[in-house]
Amino acid sequence: MDRDERFEAEAIPHLRALYGTAYRMTRNAHDAEDLVQETFLRAYRAFDRFAAGTNIRAWLFTILHRVRTDAFRRAARSPRTVELAGDGPAVPAPQDALARGGEDIERALAGLPEGFRTAVILRDVEDFSYEEIAKILGVPIGTVMSRIHRGRALLRQALGGSRP
Repeated sequence: MDRDERFEAEAIPHLRALYGTAYRMTRNAHDAEDLVQETFLRAYRAFDRFAAGTNIRAWLFTILHRVRTDAFRRAARSPRTVELAGDGPAVPAPQDALARGGEDIERALAGLPEGFRTAVILRDVEDFSYEEIAKILGVPIGTVMSRIHRGRALLRQALGGSRP
């Protein structure tokens, strides 16, 4: 099996999970697509250095996290644009009647600070172990545990105020 076939067989099955996580991180479909595309491009370029038989899922999520971090750094260096008040169409107010199923959870998750949101997504949505999350994020395991604990507490607080 050549490199392309091996990459397709091992990496491509994780595309949906990577996109789901990227979407939850960015809260924007186009930005999530860009992150996943860049993740797969970097993974393909480095695939000859990937050790066969190791956890490719964790390897891909590590690359995704690094791509997201790089995007933050680029955004911090780029000039900011400001939308003027009163210009353009008005945005309709959110309708509580439409908040069914997981939309309230998605909204609460999107409201978490970046570090907490990423840790909670990797643990509770993607089901990574604390050790794997620590490697993906490049932080100590105690930091991972703290971020998950605080992130879950903030989620409970956000959902407690919106549910009967």
